[in-house]
Amino acid sequence: MSDVFGSVHLGYIVIETNKLADWKRFGLDAIGMHVDELTPDVTRFRIDDRECRFLLQRGPKEDVTAFGWHVDDHETFDIILGRVAASGLPVIEGTPEECALRGVERLWRIAGPKGVATEIFTTALITPAPLHMKNREFVTGDSGMGHVAIAAKDALSLHGYYNTLFDARLSDYILEKVGPLDLMIRFLRVNERHHSVALANVQQFPVNPIQSAVQHINIQVADLDDMVAAFERVKALGFKMVWSVGQHTNDRELSFYCQTPSGFELEVGWNPVLVTPELEATWEPTTYQGISIWGHTHVGETIIDKMNAFRNMVGSLREKEQLVPELSSTEKIKALL
Repeated sequence: MSDVFGSVHLGYIVIETNKLADWKRFGLDAIGMHVDELTPDVTRFRIDDRECRFLLQRGPKEDVTAFGWHVDDHETFDIILGRVAASGLPVIEGTPEECALRGVERLWRIAGPKGVATEIFTTALITPAPLHMKNREFVTGDSGMGHVAIAAKDALSLHGYYNTLFDARLSDYILEKVGPLDLMIRFLRVNERHHSVALANVQQFPVNPIQSAVQHINIQVADLDDMVAAFERVKALGFKMVWSVGQHTNDRELSFYCQTPSGFELEVGWNPVLVTPELEATWEPTTYQGISIWGHTHVGETIIDKMNAFRNMVGSLREKEQLVPELSSTEKIKALL
C-alpha cells in the first residue's frame, strides 16, 4: 500500500466556545492573528492567505471539535479514504455550509480519538484580502499550520491511529517528571515538521490529568521578535501565562505557552528543527530527558490548579477514553519500538 507520508499537513482547527469576545481579544490583541467575525456566532482567525486557520463556533463545549488535514492530491486522498473504508468506519461528506466556514472546497469527516473529528480536504480557498495582524508572518506552507498535543490514557492507540491514516513517523520521545508521576511524550511527524501530533501519557498509570480533548495547539511565527512581542502582549492584557519562554530539548523550538479562553493552551513558537529529506534519510528516534533545555518555567500555578489536575486524574480512571479501535492497530507500532 502506498505511503502518504509527506503529503498530509495540518490545515485548520475547529473550536466550540461561548467566549467569542474573549477569543477575539486573545487572538487579535494578544497573539496577533487576523480576525474575521462572520456572524455573532462564528469567528475565524487567519495567519496567511487561506480563508480559515481557526474556526470558532458558538457552543458550550469550550474545546476543540475537529482537526482539518490538507492532503496534497486526489491520489493521496483516495488512499486515506480507502484505509477508512477497509476499517468499516463511515465517512461523512461535509455540507456546503461546513466547507464554506472552513474555507475549503470539499471535506470528508471520520471519527477521531478523544471525540475530535478528523476532517480531510484537498483544496483550501485562498483570499486576496490583506492580513491585519500584529505579527509580521506565521510559518505554514509544506509543514502545515503547526501541531496539536493530546494527553491520553492510551497514547499507543492514538499513535496507531495516526500511523494507520497518515503513515505518521516517530520523531522522538521525551520523558518528564511531573510531581510524583512519569510522563512520556511521543512526537509524530507526517511531513517535514518535526511533529504535527504530540501524544502524552502517564507511565504505569491509566490516568489523564487534562480535561480538554487537546492539551495545546502550536502555531509558529517567522520572527523571534514577534514571539517575544506576543509574549509581552499576553501578559499585559491579563491572559494566563502557563509556561514562560524556553527552548525544547528535541525540536529546539523557542516558545511560550498561554491559556486560551476555553482553557486548553496555545504555544507560540519560533525556529524548530525541520526533518528535511537529508535528515529523513538517517533519522533515528531519540529519547530526551526533560522537556526543555532552559526556561519553560511554570507560571502562577496555584494549589487549586494542582487539585484540579488531581481531580481530573482520579475522574479519568472511571471514564472510558474515546478511541477509534478500527483505525488504531498497535501491532506495527509495537514492532517499530
